Amino acid sequence: MTAARICSWNVNGIRPTLQRGEFQAWLDSSEPDVVGLQEVKAFPGQVDAAVWESRGYRAWWHPAERPGYSGALLLSRLEPLDVTPGLGYPAFDVEGRVIKADFGAFTLLTAYFPNSARHGARLEFKEAFCEAFLAVVNGLRAEGRRVVFMGDLNIAHHEIDLARPAESEGSAGWLPEERAWMDRYVEEGWVDTFRALHPDAVGAYTYWEPWRDRRARNIGWRIDYVCADRALFPRVREAFIEADIMGSDHCPVGIVLDID
Repeated sequence: MTAARICSWNVNGIRPTLQRGEFQAWLDSSEPDVVGLQEVKAFPGQVDAAVWESRGYRAWWHPAERPGYSGALLLSRLEPLDVTPGLGYPAFDVEGRVIKADFGAFTLLTAYFPNSARHGARLEFKEAFCEAFLAVVNGLRAEGRRVVFMGDLNIAHHEIDLARPAESEGSAGWLPEERAWMDRYVEEGWVDTFRALHPDAVGAYTYWEPWRDRRARNIGWRIDYVCADRALFPRVREAFIEADIMGSDHCPVGIVLDID
């Protein structure tokens, strides 16, 4: 059985990461087969596609309508049967948050969930997105697809998933309503692959606020996930966090998946 290395990374602006060479270095060291990127903050014509084409990747974009904001990008060395940008809900799709790709053996969604913002200003929008996204992935599973979704979900699920839960009370990403959504995804059969394979791992974070040396001190949050439907999860060989990779306030996460 063939294995595919599937990675997700919120790059928080791909152009600076490319200019510094950090993204290229990561592609060469990690060698993912499929990459889902969030917060690309660019349009296709603003970057040199030769960076990934020379390494054997094809690209599919879902930029936000607003310049310099959000945006999704999928890179793959595997040939998908079909790629669809967007979730199918115009209110969310104008923000460039989701790309869906059918690889036959599995269907993959790379997603950038909304930030609920200060004082929960976008919590209602985020909860509507969570509901719509869950309906889409559940629908794909009901069709008989084997589904993986990954990305920056902007939610820390349990206290083990952030360094300072008491300090973070009332903060975006740690609101009770957001955590309840993670509970619901799990209850409906979606497996947080990293936590399932590393149930006791502490200090395993994917995002660090960019001040007061919080990354160097590992005062972080685990808000980036790769989730698999329960039927597909036995094919997940590994789940990992590449915390040593620089270039963003997030780091890459991923899985190794057995595929037909």
